[in-house]
Amino acid sequence: MEQYALITGASGGIGKELAHIHAQNRHNLILVARSEEKLEELKNSWEAQYKIKVMTFACDLSKPANATLIYDALRKNDISIDFLINNAGFGNYGLFAKTNPSINISMIALNVQALTHIIHLFLPDMIAHGKGRIMNVSSIAGFFPGPFMATYYASKSYVLSLSEALANELQGTGVTVTALCPGPTQSNFANVANFSASKIFKSNIPTALDVAKFGFRAMIKGKTVAIHGTKNRLMVWASRFVTRKMLTNIIRKTQEIKP
Repeated sequence: MEQYALITGASGGIGKELAHIHAQNRHNLILVARSEEKLEELKNSWEAQYKIKVMTFACDLSKPANATLIYDALRKNDISIDFLINNAGFGNYGLFAKTNPSINISMIALNVQALTHIIHLFLPDMIAHGKGRIMNVSSIAGFFPGPFMATYYASKSYVLSLSEALANELQGTGVTVTALCPGPTQSNFANVANFSASKIFKSNIPTALDVAKFGFRAMIKGKTVAIHGTKNRLMVWASRFVTRKMLTNIIRKTQEIKP
């Protein structure tokens, strides 16, 4: 039986690697990203190599109408989604008071609003079919307050909390929700966020493929929270033994970029 995976932010990084893993498993793909050129390259390559069907939607998901357009187009073609992967998102570095407000608002629109909207659209059908896997790409940032990236950290906290709550609500329905929580990863995220000069990106960090493989396995198992990397899991575990104020100061020192 044919299966379909919808992946947002599919043109690069973790999203691209997750899409490739689904392609290797012979899942048909619905790829969503802003770059039409990159999406078409992936479509042509994977259709030829894996003999699967690939549909692409080049659009900005921070505009709510686009998620609805995607859902309506799939319904029109009688396509049901078996795997829903909400990966699209971005961050921005700097003191909150000095960052561009429009960037923070756009971040919330993509990281929070679009993710929520897409789940609202596709979840009822999954429940009706009695099966489905949802992965929301959060971050270890979701466990902490994040000076210099306050809005990004807050957005990932929302994603983590929403995922855990939905996973609980959906028990017994055949639908699972997984929050994938990677730490710093080799991708274009740091460049987009103006954060590449941070010391946390100078050490050995996992590749996007490493994270994607881990996340895919966790999603298939129906795991609710999947923190990638032993160091990251220890950091989250240890955070419960310090005060929130102390924790915030630690994160600040870790993230601060000194001239």
